[in-house]
Order: sequence, then C-alpha cells, then structure tokens
Amino acid sequence: MIITVDTGGTKTLVASFDNSGEPTNQIKFPTPQDPKEYINVLRKTLEENFSNQENSSIVIAVPGTLDSQNSIIWCPNLQEWSGFNVVNALNGVLSGIPIVIENDANLAGLYEAKILNPIPRQTLYVTISTGIGTGIITNGHINEGLRNSEGGRSLIEYDGKLQEWQNFSSGKSFYETYGKFVRDITDDETWNQIVERMCLGFLELIPSLQPDVVVIGGSVGTYFDRYGDKLQKALTEKLPKHIACPRFIGAKNSELAVIYGCYYYAIDRQSNC
Repeated sequence: MIITVDTGGTKTLVASFDNSGEPTNQIKFPTPQDPKEYINVLRKTLEENFSNQENSSIVIAVPGTLDSQNSIIWCPNLQEWSGFNVVNALNGVLSGIPIVIENDANLAGLYEAKILNPIPRQTLYVTISTGIGTGIITNGHINEGLRNSEGGRSLIEYDGKLQEWQNFSSGKSFYETYGKFVRDITDDETWNQIVERMCLGFLELIPSLQPDVVVIGGSVGTYFDRYGDKLQKALTEKLPKHIACPRFIGAKNSELAVIYGCYYYAIDRQSNC
C-alpha cells in the first residue's frame, strides 16, 4: 500500500492506495495550526488505521515551499510551520517506512499531466482559489529545478501599482471585487473582466515556461466552462506571434488531484530506485 497525505490549510485527507491505483481507506481531520499537534494527530491516524497492512511508502503534500532538506520555507495558510521538517518529525512511524514530502500544487499538476494522452512535454498546472499556486510538470514528472515556482507571486503592474498576480486574480480577489463567489458569476461582462486579470499572469508565465498545456484547478478551475474559451481566445490574440498559445483545460478531479498525485509521485520514485 502507498499512503498519501493531503495537508490543507483547514483539513487533512489521508488515504491509502492499493496495487491497482485506487484509494481504499480515507480519513479526514482538521489541520492543526501547531505543527507539533499536527504530527501527533497524523501519527495517531497512521498507526490506528494502517499498521495492519503492508505499506511501501508515505507521501505527504503540504501547501508551501520546501528547501533541499525538506524543511518548510513558506506556508501562507499554516504560518507557524516555517522551518518545520515534517519528515524528520514523523521518523519511525509505521516501522520506519520511507516518507517523502512535496508541494501540493506540484502533486496535483503531476496527476493532471499523467492522465493526459499523450502526456505533454510541458504542463503548467495553476490552482486558483484563495491564492494562486503553480506546478510545472516536464515529460510527466515534477520539474525539480522549478519545484518551488510561485507563479501566483509574479509581480505585475495592475491598477497603477506593482503587485502579486494572486492579489487581483485569485478567487478571494474576485469575491472582494464583485461581491460574489465565482460559482455565482454567470454574466459575460464579469467573466470578461476576470479573464483580463488572468491574462496578465499568463502573459508573464507562458513565454518563459512555454507549456504545451495549461490546466486550471482549484475553485475557479471548477467553472472553467464559463471562461475557458474566452481565456484561450484572449491569450492567442495577446501573445507575441512567435509564441504559441498553449491549450487550456480545466482540471479533471480537483477534489482528489493531490492524493492521486501523491500516489503517482511514489510510483515514480519507486521506479527510479
């Protein structure tokens, strides 16, 4: 069994995958803000639910960036976690099976790239919810050199000042501007304005990363059918002639993309051993 842990800012989902690649046992618990309490709850969850099965590895997703020693550098939704090393803190759990950790957007992007046929040379995964997270997948594998990419924090001039893309193009910013969640936005005019905001970030990312496919996930990705064609058309018109506009698609499984990405990441690592 491969055990996967999707650590979110408010809740954590733990699941095991059988040999056919399907999740078999899923447990949720509120994510403690205190990292030590998180470890206590996670350790107890793992030992009580997975001790009596044959486990090969644990893959943990976190909503933040990691250094080369797997300590958390930056975790905006879990601010007390800076400098915390989850892998070291869990040392010895479940008879000491291997534990790896990765950014959640990278893992979700890995899953979304793996299920495309053929797998693109370069996939850019963008999750747009409270903020904006990005994952870059090259030939079906997380791009290690760009592991800590933070596309949502790209600095762009908007509304007369230099600011992060996510400040004006996230689900949170759309709610603050229009007084509605994206699920409640149905008129073309509002979506045209939202697309203009999205374009500014993608016009920064596409020329440098040159993705073949861009997958949009998160809460905004759920409603891709309302703006996807508009976004594709606008970027095709705005990009320089010599830079091809990638194909834009909505994420297939935003709710479980991270745990499936954890599974694929474990398989990739096992095949490289």
